[in-house]
Amino acid sequence: MHPIWALGAPTYYLHRAQWVPGEIADAFAFFEEPHNLSRITPPWLNFTIRSMSTPNIRKGSIITYRVAWMGVPMRWVTLIEEWEPGKRFVDTALVSPYVHWRHEHTFTPTEGGVLLGDTVEYSLPFGPVGTLVHSLVVRRQLEAIFDYRGRVTADLMSGGVVHSRPPRTT
Repeated sequence: MHPIWALGAPTYYLHRAQWVPGEIADAFAFFEEPHNLSRITPPWLNFTIRSMSTPNIRKGSIITYRVAWMGVPMRWVTLIEEWEPGKRFVDTALVSPYVHWRHEHTFTPTEGGVLLGDTVEYSLPFGPVGTLVHSLVVRRQLEAIFDYRGRVTADLMSGGVVHSRPPRTT
């Protein structure tokens, strides 16, 4: 979406951190597999991958998805803008309901596991109207999406326990 649609809307940030046990290579391998994204995305978004420009994710890969926001189907196209295997990657929306969407995924080794980090930087269209919609709907929906993602990631990687940091050992 062209930035002119932002009409001075602020940039918002969503930060999440989750610790999972295991090796960094295994954690990164899970998140670099695009089909796992549908496993950790809430069913109410009706998320499906439509196409990928490359057989494997790498810098420059373009992935086209279909999601449904409040029941309305939407096309979403992301570019893998940065790619550092085992450390981080960044996807940026080329086509989405947002004026700006940049999602950085980080993988930090810790004792006994990996700290998974998500930082989403985003802006909505329509200036003051977008700001109002953000405060009434969008912020809560994004938090719900990432809460769901955290719970499913915990189910798949840490026995169902969500850890925001490595558990203490005594």
